[in-house]
Amino acid sequence: MNLASEQAAGFFVPTPVSLGTVLTRLDALSQQPEFALQRELGLARVLKLYLQEGVSGMLGALPQETELANLWLFCDFYPEDGQLTLIEQLRDVITEHIPNDERAWLDPLKHSYIDLLELVTAPKSNAPLTFRSLGDGTLFVLPHADFANDLSTGHVLLTRVIRDGKEAETHEAIWAGCGLILSPSEGKALYEKTRDWERRMEMSSGELVLGEWQEFTKRFGYVLLWIFAEMRLAALADAVADIRYRTPDGDPHLYAIALYDHHEYGVFLESLSGMKEWTREASELQRESWIQTSEAPNRTEIVARLTLTSSQLVVECDNPDRLNDIKHGLARAFGFSLHFRGEILTPPYHRITLDELKSNQPVTAIIPDEDDRTVLNAFLEKAYLEWSDQPHGMLGGQTPRHAAAATGTREVVARLITEMEASDLGVRRGGNRVYDYNILRGHVGIDEPQ
Repeated sequence: MNLASEQAAGFFVPTPVSLGTVLTRLDALSQQPEFALQRELGLARVLKLYLQEGVSGMLGALPQETELANLWLFCDFYPEDGQLTLIEQLRDVITEHIPNDERAWLDPLKHSYIDLLELVTAPKSNAPLTFRSLGDGTLFVLPHADFANDLSTGHVLLTRVIRDGKEAETHEAIWAGCGLILSPSEGKALYEKTRDWERRMEMSSGELVLGEWQEFTKRFGYVLLWIFAEMRLAALADAVADIRYRTPDGDPHLYAIALYDHHEYGVFLESLSGMKEWTREASELQRESWIQTSEAPNRTEIVARLTLTSSQLVVECDNPDRLNDIKHGLARAFGFSLHFRGEILTPPYHRITLDELKSNQPVTAIIPDEDDRTVLNAFLEKAYLEWSDQPHGMLGGQTPRHAAAATGTREVVARLITEMEASDLGVRRGGNRVYDYNILRGHVGIDEPQ
């Protein structure tokens, strides 16, 4: 499976009718008004990572995770307000008749626990499946299920199974309904991370009785789901970090951008022209530019660009790490002559598809011009709103708003804005300005040009 996928490998298997009826009864009890708050608290504990700000919009719980969370609520959760557990409530109910074939599942459910089960023998057609708990080596013999046809020895299931309490000596068990499939390495990583959490819990609490795997996972089985969710989030972060962002023409998309003010054009022009790591690209009216390149198959690609005007320096890069290195180099070269105005570090949004996640190649995302313009507009809108009230070297340290109110410097402010408009980021990247500079003129009180 790919942990970052929203269609990660999981399974559902049918349960005996009587067991399914018991689970339905437990679910109905959990949704009664007097238990509703405890249900919310319990499920929030298990699925807490997916409820965090910044995560919920990127990654959602898999259906199997939600179902395992529900099973934990039914079988393992002790209400915080002193109520009986859901199984105890169902067992002791006297308001309606519960058939004996349903009651027979209550104790096995109560003693079940979430586990990591490693497949011991290769699946054979319709033959029972043998698994071993990674935690304590307990063997489980489970009915054959269709999903197992795609498994091989060493695959690990994050699941819950149920044994008949009357048959303590047998290894036979049944599926509780669902689970998640992990590769051998993922399963062992999940187990080791869980044990590490357990050790840290023992050290902080001084409680050393958690070493028995079945007792630990009965009390803290939700930790397995916590760590599984963390592994999924980490896998998604790795997938996103490896995305190659491209323009519609196939060139690297220079989305990491930093904007500076300066007031020493001659010094900057001479210094940048002498830097060996930069190649002079072009000389146009009111701006100069330099590039850095990287070799790609059958082509040389631009991965960074500097654009210099009489009052600004713009740095564009294909990733934040390169931008950070260039910023440090510019700081060493120019020091306080540069005045930072803002930056973009977040890559454009790209929803990774299942096929992209399955591929062994880095994901390539084509960023449409319209999306680029939207991002640039938001960036410049914020930067220039703040620019109006920041001291500027070409205005003798005055803010553009104050300088625009004085006769002697008003024309300088107007010229600065006109130059910024002419060298707008969108002009070179897409041929059109991405920001309405009349908004900026309005901020500082300059008339729109006729």
